[in-house]
Amino acid sequence: MITTGLKVLMVAAEMVPFAKTGGLADVIGALPAALRALGHDVRVALPRYSRIDLQRFDLQPALAPFAVPFDDTTIDAALLSGNAGDTPVYFVDNDRFFARDGIYMYDDDADRYIFFCRAVLEALRLLDWVPDVIHCHDWHTAIIPNWLKTLYRDDPLFQPIACVYTIHNLAYQGVFGHRVLEVAGVDEYAFEALPERPQVSEMVDFMSRGIFYADLISTVSETYAAEILDPAHGEGLDTLLRDRRERLFGVLNGIDVVRYDPATDLHIAATYDADNLAGKILCKAALQGQHGLTATAQTPLIGIVSRLTDQKGFDLLAQIIEPLLRHHDVQFAILGTGDRRYHDLLSITRARFPQQLSFAPTFNAAAAQQIYAGADLLLMPSRSEPCGQSQMVAMRYGTIPIVRATGGLADTVTDYDATAESGDGFVFVPYEPLALFAAIVRAIEAYRHRASWQRLITRAMAADHSWDASARRYVELYQKALALR
Repeated sequence: MITTGLKVLMVAAEMVPFAKTGGLADVIGALPAALRALGHDVRVALPRYSRIDLQRFDLQPALAPFAVPFDDTTIDAALLSGNAGDTPVYFVDNDRFFARDGIYMYDDDADRYIFFCRAVLEALRLLDWVPDVIHCHDWHTAIIPNWLKTLYRDDPLFQPIACVYTIHNLAYQGVFGHRVLEVAGVDEYAFEALPERPQVSEMVDFMSRGIFYADLISTVSETYAAEILDPAHGEGLDTLLRDRRERLFGVLNGIDVVRYDPATDLHIAATYDADNLAGKILCKAALQGQHGLTATAQTPLIGIVSRLTDQKGFDLLAQIIEPLLRHHDVQFAILGTGDRRYHDLLSITRARFPQQLSFAPTFNAAAAQQIYAGADLLLMPSRSEPCGQSQMVAMRYGTIPIVRATGGLADTVTDYDATAESGDGFVFVPYEPLALFAAIVRAIEAYRHRASWQRLITRAMAADHSWDASARRYVELYQKALALR
């Protein structure tokens, strides 16, 4: 079995620092670097969106324009190359599909990512580099496992290549009309194991094809891998996932511990570390001042950095936020955008409790990091959370998470036990407003005990959420996929 020196091509729709709409970009920005640090030759393939500036990122031609089969014709693509740190990145360049202001949400998204994926595979015929493993991420690249087992299965170049498919969020499946099967050049009747559900006869679900055809499937936490086997969390794919459960694995995401480091973070009011928390006190005072909250160290400050949606638990928070503020000495600093009803609710609540609650209906990285550093607690009452990053970042900054036991939140936060002096956060289980209320009150009360709270901070900051352990787990999965292949 191969143990060192794997060649891996990651194929994804976004990656920091080039293009980002969510956590996928952070994963693709960090995981390849962690794998390369272990001695593996990992490269990334992305579309070259207009926002990826040629000069800024010093992109250079890697291949002259080449023909890419598409529908019943061919369309030319060019391949550019650049680097993210020491990670080589290939960019598929085509004005028709990618010369646009945004990344997603176009009527022809199916065509765009079919073309991108086909161009990646065709480029491998021309590059002087062939991977051992192709690692595909989310619905945008799910057609690649399908093709490797159908269109490319008899091609000697591709026969030895194993394919790993990662689900970052099962809710986003890439569902389109049947015409895309013709564009992709696959036989709709070849896909024999689709679960019986109404949309199958009318629509095409790209993610289900990735799940069905990949040599191995992974998702972003062990708990989420178990949850999605159940109809309540399976988003209509639980039957298929149960059929493939022996090839389904959960690998917890990590965080970029260089970027998120309170000892060096230039976005926060004062730096600090676990041995000297004086800077965190200054960060809290600065956050209170910036957000118009009463400047007091005695009042626990709860931060929220989130999309404002039901899935993130705002339907629960909406039911308890006013009584919590009315009857408890607590503050909130909330950053994020989302559903209009939650914008309105938080704006009204802000007007009623201006010294206790602030709300910024926006998002930027600097403001988020100021909340991670300045808050005492971070609230994530999610209905579902495949992995979650904010809770791990908060712990890195000594900010104690309050979370619901779901997905990656359950895998990264251990409930605080005052008697045993154990745990690194506050966890509740039932998705109910009273359970959330009780968890917040428990955290508020624990905050009053300053000595034990300092020890809680120390435990949270000591947790290792770097990418190293996750990268080693992915290497094991690559080896397993090659053996199965």
